[in-house]
Amino acid sequence: MIAKIVKGKGFKGVVNYVLDKAKQTQLLVAYGVRHKSRESIIRSFALQAGMNPRVSKPVGHISLDFSVQDSGKLSNEQMIRIAADYMKQMGIVDTQCIIGRHYDKEHPHLHIVFNRVDNNGKTISDSNDRFRSEKICKLLTQKYGLYFASGKENVKGHRL
Repeated sequence: MIAKIVKGKGFKGVVNYVLDKAKQTQLLVAYGVRHKSRESIIRSFALQAGMNPRVSKPVGHISLDFSVQDSGKLSNEQMIRIAADYMKQMGIVDTQCIIGRHYDKEHPHLHIVFNRVDNNGKTISDSNDRFRSEKICKLLTQKYGLYFASGKENVKGHRL
C-alpha cells in the first residue's frame, strides 16, 4: 500500500475528480458533509474551512493505492477499515471527509478528501506527513496482510 498526499486551496476540483463518472467512482463514505450533490459536498467543505481563514490550503487529498495482488482481498468494507485506520494514525480525526473508490486502473485504490480545518475550527497538522505516511503504510500493509513488494520488479517504466 502506498499513499500520495496533496494539499490544495479549493474543494471543487478535487471533489469533481474523486466523483468523476469516468473513473467509475463508488462513494464509500461521506462524513460531516451534505452528500445530496457534488455542489452540496463542496459547499459543506468550504463552509467549515471558513471557520479558520488562516489555513491557506484547507484541502487534504490522499490516494491510497494497493497492489494488484490484493484485489481479491479488498472489499469495500475492508478498504474503508484500512482508510479509517490510516486516517486515525495520521491524526485526521474529527473532520469532514469523503472516501471514493475508483475502478479506472488495474490496481485497487481509493481517494480520501478531507477538510484540514476540523469540526472545532482547529488546523489538522501536516507536519512531516509524508514521513509519517510512509511508516503508517508499511505498518498497515503488515497488519492487514497485504502484498509487500520485495523490490521494483513491477515498476511500469512507461509511466515514469
